[in-house]
Amino acid sequence: MSSDQDDLRQRARLLLLAAEQGDADAQAHLGQILLDGSGIARDQKLALTWFRIAAAQNNPMALNMVGRCLENGWGCEVDLTGAARHFHRAAALGLDWGIYNYAQLLTRGRGVAQDMQQACRLFAQAAEMGHAKSMNLLGRFYAEGVVVQADQDKARELYQRAAQGGDFRGQYNHAAVLAEDGRLDEAVDWLRKALTSATPGFIESARQVLATSALPRIREVAAEYQAAAEQLQGA
Repeated sequence: MSSDQDDLRQRARLLLLAAEQGDADAQAHLGQILLDGSGIARDQKLALTWFRIAAAQNNPMALNMVGRCLENGWGCEVDLTGAARHFHRAAALGLDWGIYNYAQLLTRGRGVAQDMQQACRLFAQAAEMGHAKSMNLLGRFYAEGVVVQADQDKARELYQRAAQGGDFRGQYNHAAVLAEDGRLDEAVDWLRKALTSATPGFIESARQVLATSALPRIREVAAEYQAAAEQLQGA
């Protein structure tokens, strides 16, 4: 067994001890490593149990993660109304991820009535806190003129900040702006950065768009996305 695996197992043991003693942060972290299978056997139901225990102490991240479990059916049945309620509580406690996740549900009308204006305000709030994914989605509001006056310069600024903050969708959108401006070397660099952390579904949808580009350099990157998609399928 590698030293890294030993370290993960030791961390899991220490978290369990602290969690059993009532430490809400440890309970939330224990839930996360159970959800991920990091240093401990993956168990979504037990993860949710620990998230709920910590959430009962109003731990913001635990509230958010109960919401994520309810949203995605991790260790439970999908319950979008319950997910929205937990995200809202996490948001009220000032957690950027809770604000973002609640805004996502408001945008789509999942578990709550659709409210694009409130979603935009929440994305702006989280973006001010440095939340990269919120910056990217706020950028889309300005790019498309949804509930705010269209402002392409503002959208570009937000995409750049999201890209620099590590959001792969922000990196992709920032690359699109750079390609539009003829800054192809920078665009290709950002597209490759996006590829390192993008989800399989995003990689495939992005590949389809990139493959139709009029720019040969961009079509070459589409081939890299294709190779990445095939590697993930074979994993």
